[in-house]
Amino acid sequence: MKNISSVQNPLIKQLVQLQEKSRTRKSTGLFVLEGQRELLLALKGQYEITTVLMHEAICDIDAVMAMWHEHSIPFPDCIIISANVYHKLAYRDTTEGVIAIAKSKSHTLNRLELPPTNPLILVAEAPEKPGNIGALLRTADAANADAVIIANPKTDLYNPNIIRSSVGCVFTRNIATGSTEEVISYLKSRKISLYGAALTASVPYHTVDFTGASAIVVGAEATGLSNAWLQCTDQNIIIPMEGEIDSMNVSVSAAILIFEAKRQRGFKEM
Repeated sequence: MKNISSVQNPLIKQLVQLQEKSRTRKSTGLFVLEGQRELLLALKGQYEITTVLMHEAICDIDAVMAMWHEHSIPFPDCIIISANVYHKLAYRDTTEGVIAIAKSKSHTLNRLELPPTNPLILVAEAPEKPGNIGALLRTADAANADAVIIANPKTDLYNPNIIRSSVGCVFTRNIATGSTEEVISYLKSRKISLYGAALTASVPYHTVDFTGASAIVVGAEATGLSNAWLQCTDQNIIIPMEGEIDSMNVSVSAAILIFEAKRQRGFKEM
């Protein structure tokens, strides 16, 4: 195994760039993840891991190597890093001393795989914060939604804050991205009903039948859904509010709506 002890090492500088700059992630097709749980989910999601860096003082090297053995794939390049290098790269203190470089995947709509009947899809238009995207992915994972589509994304899916806030389920969910126009066209062509979370021309969410092919669409917290969506939805839906404010965090709203759909479907897909 190689050893790196200097934060000035070119590879370490590259990792910092991959963490901090979306442009670098896009141009190289690589991203950085940290933590044994995230690494295990990336392998489960069939991501190619090119390099593993471990701080042996806190990393269970045998446990990390066992992950590859369980998937019957060769172990990638392995580098032992010093404490100062690890702390330069690690976002959290609870990532078990392991950091990895992985190859990103394409998330175009034409690669999205949906069940042949009655898919349940969560769509988010232009979510502003990576943390909200991660929370939406966790919601979709908890409900076992068939897909998550990000329309007009503001950041790439391999932003470290998305990976971290999704607790790694960004690697195992069925995800696509595209412009609002592309997403609407994709869903309409597949006869998937669009239910937009909006205040105008809306009915209470629990009065809608979500048992058919359905896409629940949520907008940005600051601006809501764009006119393009509002003009194309089959029905707008609202969560009745009994307090002084008229909105909730987007991931909370999405959870209420997606689990109502699951309740109507009898949780049969779970």
